[in-house]
Amino acid sequence: MSEKEVFQWTKFYPELANKLLRYKNNRQGLLILLEEVFKKIDMRFPFRIEEERLEDICPFSIFGCFNKHITDEKRIRILSLLAQELEISEEVPTSFEGVPILDPRNAWFFGDIKKRTEDIPNLWEMFEVAIAYADNPKENTKKDFITYYDKVIQQPYVKWKLSIGLYWIRPETYLNLDGCNREFLIKNNKDLMFWQYDLKNEFKTVPNALVYLNIVDCLKRAFSQNRIPYHDFSHLSHEAWKRNNINEIKESCDEYGENLRESETRYWIYAPGENSCKWEEFYDEGIMGIGWEELGDLRQYTTRESMRMKMKALWDSNKSYTNASLATWQFMHDMQIGDIIYVKKGVSALIGRGVVESDYIFDEARQDYKYIRRVKWTHKGNWEHPGRAVMKTLTDISSYVDYREKIEVMMTQTEEGFEEIEEQEIEYDSYLEEDFLSKVYMNAQQYETLVGLLKYKKNLILQGAPGVGKTFAAKRLAYSIMGTKDTSRVMMVQFHQSYSYEDFIMGYRPTQDGFELMQGPFYQFCKRAQDDSERDYFFIIDEINRGNLSKIFGELLMLIEKDKRGDKLRLLYANELFSVPSNVHIIGMMNTADRSLAMIDYALRRRFAFYELEPAFDSEGFNKVREEVGHPKFGVLVDTIKALNQDIGKDEALGTGFRIGHSYLCTDDPITDEWIEAVIKYELLPLIHEYWFDDSTQVEKWQIRLSDILND
Repeated sequence: MSEKEVFQWTKFYPELANKLLRYKNNRQGLLILLEEVFKKIDMRFPFRIEEERLEDICPFSIFGCFNKHITDEKRIRILSLLAQELEISEEVPTSFEGVPILDPRNAWFFGDIKKRTEDIPNLWEMFEVAIAYADNPKENTKKDFITYYDKVIQQPYVKWKLSIGLYWIRPETYLNLDGCNREFLIKNNKDLMFWQYDLKNEFKTVPNALVYLNIVDCLKRAFSQNRIPYHDFSHLSHEAWKRNNINEIKESCDEYGENLRESETRYWIYAPGENSCKWEEFYDEGIMGIGWEELGDLRQYTTRESMRMKMKALWDSNKSYTNASLATWQFMHDMQIGDIIYVKKGVSALIGRGVVESDYIFDEARQDYKYIRRVKWTHKGNWEHPGRAVMKTLTDISSYVDYREKIEVMMTQTEEGFEEIEEQEIEYDSYLEEDFLSKVYMNAQQYETLVGLLKYKKNLILQGAPGVGKTFAAKRLAYSIMGTKDTSRVMMVQFHQSYSYEDFIMGYRPTQDGFELMQGPFYQFCKRAQDDSERDYFFIIDEINRGNLSKIFGELLMLIEKDKRGDKLRLLYANELFSVPSNVHIIGMMNTADRSLAMIDYALRRRFAFYELEPAFDSEGFNKVREEVGHPKFGVLVDTIKALNQDIGKDEALGTGFRIGHSYLCTDDPITDEWIEAVIKYELLPLIHEYWFDDSTQVEKWQIRLSDILND
């Protein structure tokens, strides 16, 4: 295929974007036009809920309706009619190699428009200012771009998809940052951008507008200097698409689809100036600040390494500035509104506590400590720090649960005139039954059965073969019952052979001074749920049959029973009466194909309802994906696995618990011959060798059948 054909879309898509922009104030007319297009080509109209057409639409979602897992033939038919209806002069592309595509179930850039009335208008504004800045890169258009970019990436269902949408509409101007491109940029960072930036760390979250534009500008300079073998973003993205590592393709349905918002409060130890000399000033002003202001606005640095190198250039090239650059980077990027700040003085005293109330601010009017955030200070006083505090200006202590909980209890128990502390309220996205059914391969009746079992029994185990989506279903089942993606009311742990009562409930752990009684996750979770009795809580246990269950639950084995909820027993390690609240639901996952594990004991079995998750190759949801993928070998592979599962189910030594789940065929990557070959050679065939290690006839039979798919 010629280069002209490969990059033909880069001419057509921008003109299509220009034509769509004309409908910004006539979206109903646009929806009618689109509905007619899909009707003419006899394809299901994608912009409807159940059988009703949407009341509004955004332009990025229109691009998403044909840039997803569908056949090139269908894509060409859609674009041909759009070209005709919108009078597009550019030739309709026939190749879509390297064009970033979306999961068919997550191709919209917006959610519930009845609850979020500004989301679609914001997307239209983003669409318009992105075109304006690309076509006329001035300060005013750049300012508008930054404003709407930073606003839109915070909306549900957008995040990384925004860069994909920008690349679709102006591929000469904007960089696509889908997973394939991000991996390519990280691996080839030095060759592409001539710096030592830590892009792996940079891409942990969606970059803000300034960071995104800095990366774009750096790559453009690299293109103009002819020092890399790519002419522009479309050539770079095409190369990334070709090089996509097929050996790392395996993506389970746990990760397939949208990235759920996981909002967690972080905790920081902070020193306000040398020997806390700025504490009184910061407390009075309701701010926190850090120095190193000679760096200028921190938003200009795209990586922590660039900050560190600037520090070496400014001050002393013989020093590493590892801690200093970490502090400035985390203050700018990692700290979030709602995080808790503990203020230290020296290494032995704590003098304050507060809650972050703003994003990073560069206040040029200040004489020093120009990098600030607004903080609601809740405590001021003097407390002895447990042990010696770290010497750094800013330290993230979120992962040190026992340590920061000890500080929290010590500081918040004081009664020196401070009001009771309330946690920062977080607005979580809604999640309803229809959201569950759109993501999990089940029908409404199966969903109602699951909900009924969990509500009636309080304890549910999802069991099934590897790859049937047990973890994926468990989390979303919890969200759907709560009606929201409230991650604060869902906790997940994983059992293993060494897991114990002391890990799960409470037990003594070594400290510097001896041993201390520590609370485990289930104890803490139950206490939190007990104080919030009108709302449901969900405790999820992965690999529940890997642990010694009677030993792990101990006396709580009785208390988790539905009829015993609220009853109290004295705990093993504490002179305390404890109960499991009725609003706590336990969901366990059990892999039925693990030969090394004994069956779950009867004492626990009678306290749980058990639900078998089946491979969903025949479900309506999977068949829809199969149809939209459209790759002929993919369909043959699905049928072959279904036949293979029948053989596995009939085998007396294996049985239905060893069948192959549908997540082996779930991926965000393009379905290509290479992808199918990787799944067969590196996932299915090794599994078959393991299953029938003593039956060479079966191994040979299925090795031939699967290999034949590659040769068709």
